[in-house]
Amino acid sequence: MAIAYSDTAPAHRPWRAVETLYHAYLTGLILSVVTRCGEHDAAEVVFHTFRRQQQALFLPGLAKLGLRELPDAVACAQYHYLSNAMGGVKVAYARESDRKAWVRYPPPRWIWAGTAVCGVPAAVSAAMLRGWHAHNGVTLDNPQLGFVCTGQTVEGHPGLEGYYLEYDHELAPEERLRFSLGEAAPPYDPAAMPRPPAADWPPERLRKAMRNYAMAYVRTILPVVLDVLGPERGGAVAAHAARLIGMQFYDEVAALLEVRGTDAGAFAALLAALLVAQGEDVQPMEERGAPGVRMRGWRLLAGEPMARAAFPAWNALWEGALAVHNRALRLEATCDESGDALDIGWRVVA
Repeated sequence: MAIAYSDTAPAHRPWRAVETLYHAYLTGLILSVVTRCGEHDAAEVVFHTFRRQQQALFLPGLAKLGLRELPDAVACAQYHYLSNAMGGVKVAYARESDRKAWVRYPPPRWIWAGTAVCGVPAAVSAAMLRGWHAHNGVTLDNPQLGFVCTGQTVEGHPGLEGYYLEYDHELAPEERLRFSLGEAAPPYDPAAMPRPPAADWPPERLRKAMRNYAMAYVRTILPVVLDVLGPERGGAVAAHAARLIGMQFYDEVAALLEVRGTDAGAFAALLAALLVAQGEDVQPMEERGAPGVRMRGWRLLAGEPMARAAFPAWNALWEGALAVHNRALRLEATCDESGDALDIGWRVVA
């Protein structure tokens, strides 16, 4: 159901480290909004995150995956299967007809990793469907296309499941997402799952897509949290979540990067390796006897108007990681505007 990859290549381990950290940050940030701000705010954050993702990625993704000529319901279901499977998500697809096609996300849910699934309200899960699945018909200029949800994992059903359906009439906005719990999906045949065009998606690009998948969610959700909750409140919640995730996942990330030692230089090397693995332009530096890293621009939030406001929250990932690497050290960060880009620097100070 998910596309299998190998992490044996040395170059893949840093990508895996980035994917691990950002995957955890996405889940942790949503849970932090649930616990600190409430179900309503969390649903709003998830809705706007997935709507932004849908508007930015859906149509280009249909073209990249060669799906645009399929019937709309089938194209949508295949898009969700392929884009999620290529991101490492467990997912299945079934075509019932040209006007009805199913997609299912069985446990374990990628977005609610591990025990996090126990802390996600149903309204927050449904907000994902409202933000993306229910809007595909609008984007395709097909007002008859909607999504029917037949089960949600967070409510105890064996997966988030539903189908795209092209009705014989135009849908009102409130009809674009409908719940019909308990409808039975057709059998899912592993051999019938679609595959990305092999010529366009060699193994190296597919493996990199997993890193990009997790990065894209963080790129989207950070500005959304600041926008929905306000810069001060949203920034505080996002920074708290980042610090916790940095601490909680330091050991796993350090093992993937084969970090040796707990000195300042080892942490500067870890930070540089993570930033390079996510595609940033970085250089090691030493300033006033302290090792560090300088980064020109910020690829993760390139072009995002709220990038500078989001920086302290994102930077808390590294502060949390350093607290486990060596709690006697501290991280000094600067984030300045330089022309049309950000000039960011870190010093690891004893």
